[in-house]
Amino acid sequence: MKLQPRRLPEEPNVNLISLVDVVLLLVVFFVLTTSFVRQSQLAVHLPEAATTSPQDLRPDPPLEITVTDRGIFFVNGRALVDNRPETLKTALLRLEPDGGIREVTISADARAAHQDVVTAMDVVGRLGATDVRIATVRPREP
Repeated sequence: MKLQPRRLPEEPNVNLISLVDVVLLLVVFFVLTTSFVRQSQLAVHLPEAATTSPQDLRPDPPLEITVTDRGIFFVNGRALVDNRPETLKTALLRLEPDGGIREVTISADARAAHQDVVTAMDVVGRLGATDVRIATVRPREP
């Protein structure tokens, strides 16, 4: 009597190589098209700070004051005609006519005069801003 060995049913093969290729291409595509750093339109060298607070991870406030190393003020990227506090106050009130300024980010060049930064902070403080942030960058690790 000739007995044949019993064959087990063959397990189906799933080809995962093409799936991995597609996922890898999607990851590469999203990494290349995603903007990780908000690029400033002005060339401002921010001062360095070693720590950041969790509040810095929130979305950027809509109001940003930039102080250049020459003491020129920019409000949301638009240059002011002079660097007087009254001009800065007028520009801020044009953006928020009801005086509802709550969150402001001040991006000052590291070489900017301390007085110019204090002037910007004083103006937004008098307008009732409750959350004033100073933009910094982390120092590069050696």
